[in-house]
Amino acid sequence: MEILNSILTWVMKKRIHQIELFMKYPHDVQGELFHKLIQQGKHTYFGKKYGFSDIRHLSQFQQRVPISTYEDLFPYIDRLLKGEQNVLWPTEIKWFAKSSGTTNARSKFIPVSSEALEDCHFKGGKDMISIYVNNYPETRVFTGKGLVVGGSHQINQFDTSRNSFYGDVSAVLVKNMPWWAQAARVPSMDIALLDNWEEKIEKMARATADEHVTNISGVPTWTLVLLQRILEITGKDDITEVWPDLEVFVHGAVSFTPYRDVFQQLIPSSGMHYLETYNASEGFFGIQDRTDSYEMLLMLDYGIFYEFIPMDEWDKEDPTVLTLDQVETGKNYAVVITTNAGLWRYKIGDTVKFTSTDPYRIKISGRTKHFINAFGEEVIIENAEEAITEACSRTNAVIDNFTAAPRYLETGKKGGHEWIIEFKCRPSDQESFISVLDETLRKINSDYDAKRQADLALERPVIHFVNEGTFYNWMKKRGKLGGQNKVPRLSNDREYVEDILKMINA
Repeated sequence: MEILNSILTWVMKKRIHQIELFMKYPHDVQGELFHKLIQQGKHTYFGKKYGFSDIRHLSQFQQRVPISTYEDLFPYIDRLLKGEQNVLWPTEIKWFAKSSGTTNARSKFIPVSSEALEDCHFKGGKDMISIYVNNYPETRVFTGKGLVVGGSHQINQFDTSRNSFYGDVSAVLVKNMPWWAQAARVPSMDIALLDNWEEKIEKMARATADEHVTNISGVPTWTLVLLQRILEITGKDDITEVWPDLEVFVHGAVSFTPYRDVFQQLIPSSGMHYLETYNASEGFFGIQDRTDSYEMLLMLDYGIFYEFIPMDEWDKEDPTVLTLDQVETGKNYAVVITTNAGLWRYKIGDTVKFTSTDPYRIKISGRTKHFINAFGEEVIIENAEEAITEACSRTNAVIDNFTAAPRYLETGKKGGHEWIIEFKCRPSDQESFISVLDETLRKINSDYDAKRQADLALERPVIHFVNEGTFYNWMKKRGKLGGQNKVPRLSNDREYVEDILKMINA
């Protein structure tokens, strides 16, 4: 295994030169990619509709092709789901990444082409390993197995030929992995793709507790559930006693900031590393490439052409749209992608903030529909997570999950924000926790601070400190356990908060 580890480490590091090329020539790489995508899509139904054949410049593309949401593209995706081909992309679409989204209950079916699998998702996975072994050349990650905490898949019920499938993006990737990657991961396919999440956690825990696991990939929330069950089964005090050679957790989908402390408690090892990735149903976008920062390198040669909408233009019918060379650091942008799976100028709903433009590095700042702005305060997820992290630090608390929503103005009453927070370790002083959270929001968000002046429009937040398991039970009640399903952090309406409070009171 040591020889194999050395060989694979050497092989993976060879990709670094190509990564350095797009870091050095980002606009050339994106320009070439744009023209390639137009050429590939020109004979599709969508390409013919918008005249791709005579598009020579980006400005023509931007003038002809509108910015699209999922709802805008769904008529085309619906045809693909029913088995029609060459609608959005020329090669056969047999797989769809199913996502419930984070702002509504409607399922989304994102087409996944063979090019998207090979040149985007799998390439991203290999680059992730390449960057890791380049940063930690003494790694022994290849001496053991990788534990993948993924979702499930099923036959596409919309296609009468039954020749296509959909599932969580993690399940789509697991199902299509090459044999050598399958051999290097646990648990077995039949367990990894189970649909019943509670059954899956139990079987995963029992099947992997005795394996030689050196790395884990998954969403933090569900990975925590699995690790805690493994400790219950084994009777061990922490995960280092179960997997002494575990050295890296690759995470994504939700911010890791609120979970960092609890993972360090479960895995108290100085040799444990954490690597953030930005891998969504629509594509693989970013990888944390430095050991001294949590920001991610924007991956520019994965078959994805990027555009960005400034925060104050998000909801406009005809927004200003910027290309990579026009973005600035420190500002929030909605991400618009054109991909090698036929998503043309698709607004994915995520927002990012550039921390560097040479090379291009980003942090995920939230969702375009996942914020609180009932009083002009414009609180985004990044604000909420920073405030909660500070409040936890100052009161020795460890968070598990949270959601928040506005309390709207009523006659004789002022408005405010209402939070529901579940902890692994409750605050030493709940009143202090509320004060620190409120003070931090005021410090980092001037709009929130202005509305809080003398309780002008917003009163001090109301926080419900709820029992462990509350969010798990709520997600279970909604049929949203596991996979890509995530607790909605912020909402501009009270649907989620009211539903959770109703469940608690019942």
